[in-house]
Amino acid sequence: MTTETDLLERSGGACELCTATDDLGGFDVPPAPAGTADTSVLLCPTCRAQVDGTATMESDHWRCLADSMWTPVPAVQVMAWRILNRFKAEAWAADLLDQLYLDEETLAWAQSGAEAGADDDGVVHRDCHGAVLDVGDTVTLIKDLTVKGANFTAKRGTAVRGISLVRDNAAQIEGRVNGQQIVILTEFVKKSA
Repeated sequence: MTTETDLLERSGGACELCTATDDLGGFDVPPAPAGTADTSVLLCPTCRAQVDGTATMESDHWRCLADSMWTPVPAVQVMAWRILNRFKAEAWAADLLDQLYLDEETLAWAQSGAEAGADDDGVVHRDCHGAVLDVGDTVTLIKDLTVKGANFTAKRGTAVRGISLVRDNAAQIEGRVNGQQIVILTEFVKKSA
């Protein structure tokens, strides 16, 4: 049997993340060795494009992880953990992440791939003082910022908890202010201790 056949049998012919059934294909979960069903997941084109970075990650699409994260398949658990970590600034993802249990070996796999992915693109986010920012950090605004399209001003001194990083732009982060998810320039924030 081929890896793809094994994946189709394991998944019941559906995407292992969102359960779509069209144009499915295997996806190797790095940094594990490629080419085996144990280290791969079966994905639809939508999930694959968002995971491999050819399409923008859409938060609403990944709410499907509320079901798929409960799988006993470690490769699917790793993918769910990594995706939820990318959205952990959003309450729904943070709640799911709190519920997701991974054994030590699976968690190490998930973390090693997340670190490798962060290093691959070479983008380093730094605050106004040059401190490196990471996903989940808390930052403080150093000046009043007018939020375009939201009709409010984010005040100096506001703490923004659980930030996420804009993957391809070192000058931008995302965070929730006044219940609204906004993009913030890193030059206007300082990392909280």
